[in-house]
Amino acid sequence: MTPTAPSSTRPARVYSGIQPTAVMTIGNYFGAVKNWARLQDERECVYCVVDLHALIGSGDPAGLRRASREMFVSLLAAGIDPDRTTVYIQSTVPEQTELCWLLATLTSLGDLGRMTQFKEKSALLPGGAAESATDEGSFVSAGLLFYPVLQAADILAYRAGCVPVGQDQSQHLELSRGLARRFNGRFGFLFPEPETLLARIPKVMSTADPTRKMSKSLGPRHYIGLFEDEDSVRRKIRSAVTDSGVMPSGRTSPGIANLLTLLGACGHEDEAAAMRDDYLAGTLRYVDLKGRTADALVALTSEMRDRRADVLRRETDLDARIMEMAERARSMAGETLERARDLMGVYPPGRGRPVALSGGSDG
Repeated sequence: MTPTAPSSTRPARVYSGIQPTAVMTIGNYFGAVKNWARLQDERECVYCVVDLHALIGSGDPAGLRRASREMFVSLLAAGIDPDRTTVYIQSTVPEQTELCWLLATLTSLGDLGRMTQFKEKSALLPGGAAESATDEGSFVSAGLLFYPVLQAADILAYRAGCVPVGQDQSQHLELSRGLARRFNGRFGFLFPEPETLLARIPKVMSTADPTRKMSKSLGPRHYIGLFEDEDSVRRKIRSAVTDSGVMPSGRTSPGIANLLTLLGACGHEDEAAAMRDDYLAGTLRYVDLKGRTADALVALTSEMRDRRADVLRRETDLDARIMEMAERARSMAGETLERARDLMGVYPPGRGRPVALSGGSDG
């Protein structure tokens, strides 16, 4: 019989992570971090800057560390409270990487090969598959194949019960659920199966190309930073694409829909709804929509710049705060790892001196 979780009335712990980019965009904020901040009022939360995942595409060690630090600051400025929430940088918690190996022994190669993201990225190689990567020009890191296991270790190390993720990450969460189930069935219950935590999260698109998700990888024209200055924000909204040709009756063009989404996400839902009605009625002046959206975003980014400056004034020793968060996270993950090691039958870690083994002689 498969072991079952002990009953509990406590709300399940929430876990999520974010890539360490030097700039947090409004897409990151509206699509994830704003919801993370809200969840602190309802649940115990653990949030991570996933710098080990970022190693897959990083060739700049100093830049990676700088970006990780900057994202940590950005999370605090965006409302993540380190006095209520564990927010840490992934590489400061080695227990997660050891748990990753333990979970790897329960992961099939077929599970990883079926991951959509791996298939899509490896297909971009000249030969069309990862197996053709025989030189640096067509190199695909094995980490791209393996990182869903580390992602599962991230979640399971904290025995999280809920993960707020987008639809594009649901496949990876299913792997985490499967590994929890496999471990529990083979060794005894340890991990709850993490569930997707559904929330109404706006999907923010590029203002320069509203058919594509806002992303730094597309270039500066395609994203707005959460701490961006007023002139830059207004310029990007002023030049935002609006119409994309004739739309079917009752449908909003992608560009207009994106601006309305941004206006609503800034807290002006009623105004956004009224402007959508005006658009469908053929009476909306695009200059008015762009002006109101720019005003709302400028108010947001101005507030966030002030909050970021306040964080830097308040956190006089940022590295000490990062290490404090690391110790908190290590305590949680270490307890899980100790139990996993014991259940799987591996030795406890050494303490810096040889371990005397009994039961036999070489003589």
